[in-house]
Amino acid sequence: MPRFVPKNLTSKYLYMVILQEKKQKTWYDFDMKKDSETEIRYVRDTDESFWFTLDKHLLFAEFQKKVRDKQGYILLQNGIPVGILRYNLFWDNTPFCTLLYVKGGMQRKGLGKKLMQFWENEMKALGFDWVLVSTQKNENAQYFYRAIGYIDCGNLTAPDQTVELLLNKRLSN
Repeated sequence: MPRFVPKNLTSKYLYMVILQEKKQKTWYDFDMKKDSETEIRYVRDTDESFWFTLDKHLLFAEFQKKVRDKQGYILLQNGIPVGILRYNLFWDNTPFCTLLYVKGGMQRKGLGKKLMQFWENEMKALGFDWVLVSTQKNENAQYFYRAIGYIDCGNLTAPDQTVELLLNKRLSN
């Protein structure tokens, strides 16, 4: 059984749980179109070396939790890993994307947008109404998130740190 129970237990959700138990995750679970070049799947133990080339902040024990709890994704282009997304549940009830990273030469090609749409669709299928992201005030990611429908909802400040912007998005019905 999943670690949390969505509000709306649908047949699509039950189908996803069955696929998760069989470890068969594909784009088609959430009505996403898989094109001939792009694939998104859950992170696996075997992705460790690639993962840590992009994610310099995650501890190994947390990586193992992302694998176990299916809270991380690998973006592949022509079978080659080019991006990652990880998330957790803020306040134990709101999906919060803690990292989206697409390799330098693959940025600005719509891949980050595809990865975010995939994650948002999965969160919607799990019954969540809202999702959160954050980025530092001096990073350009804020413009990307706003362009794909996120709105500012607050910020965090800490001594000697850059302000962290919080943005949210309502997942449409």
